[in-house]
Amino acid sequence: MKNKTSIISIAILGLMFFIFGFVSWVNAILIPYFKIACELTHFQSYLVAFAFYVAYFFMSVPSSLLLDKVGFKKGMMIGFFSMAIGAFLFVPAALTRAYPVFLSGLFLIGTGLALLQTAANPYVTIVGPIERAAQRISIMGICNKIAGILAPLVFAAVVLKVTDSELFRTLESGTLAVAEKNHLLDELIRRVIFPYSVLGVMLVAVGILVRFSPLPELNTEQSNKEELAEGEHGKTSIFQFPYLVLGALAIFFHVGSQIIAIDTIIGYARTMGLDLLEAKVFPSYVLGATMCGYFVGVITIPRFINQRNALLVCTLLGLVLSAAVLIFSGSVNVFGHQTDISIWFLAALGLPNSLIYANIWPLAIKGLGRFTKLGSSIMIMGLCGNALTPVLYGIMADHFSVRSAYLILIPCYMYLVFFAAYGYRIKRWRPGVAA
Repeated sequence: MKNKTSIISIAILGLMFFIFGFVSWVNAILIPYFKIACELTHFQSYLVAFAFYVAYFFMSVPSSLLLDKVGFKKGMMIGFFSMAIGAFLFVPAALTRAYPVFLSGLFLIGTGLALLQTAANPYVTIVGPIERAAQRISIMGICNKIAGILAPLVFAAVVLKVTDSELFRTLESGTLAVAEKNHLLDELIRRVIFPYSVLGVMLVAVGILVRFSPLPELNTEQSNKEELAEGEHGKTSIFQFPYLVLGALAIFFHVGSQIIAIDTIIGYARTMGLDLLEAKVFPSYVLGATMCGYFVGVITIPRFINQRNALLVCTLLGLVLSAAVLIFSGSVNVFGHQTDISIWFLAALGLPNSLIYANIWPLAIKGLGRFTKLGSSIMIMGLCGNALTPVLYGIMADHFSVRSAYLILIPCYMYLVFFAAYGYRIKRWRPGVAA
């Protein structure tokens, strides 16, 4: 791809990843918001993440088939339209305070994102040299996480009021009459109508913009013929690439651990006595640490460290920080917040998490040739880890405690260490065969 075309493509993809981040990471505040407004348990509130991300599991392979049929650019327009319909569903859901309708809207938004990411990730990998793919994915990650930092703050600014701390205490006190309480809850939930209506209109506009943009159409079957001859020779099935399957599992455990750090930290902060108006900033701390990690990745990979070693360092650091969340305790004052020190180890997980996805993807998708689209779909299916691990966390939090539920992070990072140290090299399913 010519240099000018590559730069334009990366700019368009950066805008897309910003949108991906905004609609995804706003879930971090939607979860506690719905928990209050719809009177939910921990388990029920984390169905927000489940409904949103389970679409990746069901829609990734159909997304690949759709892209084959209509092309990448038309497919991405359809993805934006699906997200817009999901956003517009928030209007009837808010008018009736119907949590299942909210979940339906979130599933449609997730469906659109599954299609968009199935298309966008191969673009990022293919628009330049494969050895710099982690660097380009890091740039996309910066766009994604800037949106993630802004999303809960913008949502809170539009939907929440300074006086809501008193409102939340009143609602949770159990002293209100049923009719009065329902009236207050109806008013609270209807605040989402305006922002999600605006979001729906914007998504339609961006979908049309991308469809008629100069973004080139991809032909993955013709790209990188040397790799095709070397890696695809004699392969008849996508499952004959063990490192791809293991990479999809790595994506599953990575995004699952990442979403727990971001989407549960507000609830964890509230157990320390912080109200929602103060706790709302904690996802931004996690994503701020992630941003720092992305900048480190852009500067150091591959100049000072290759992407394989960077992956191993990050997965080991993630394992250590996860253990620290469970082991260490004690009151500290950081950035004006009086909290337990364990919450800052949780926030620090954003640092190693930043480069894990960026380094798994090129290692898992390298050399797939004509299987690139389907391989991308398999990798995107791994994003359903975002759906399952928060629900498991919610079950553990309901039955044990919010803090002890973070034990779920340990096996996630243990698998990631395995993939970083050995799994990415396995090219045959026979034991002991690696390259």
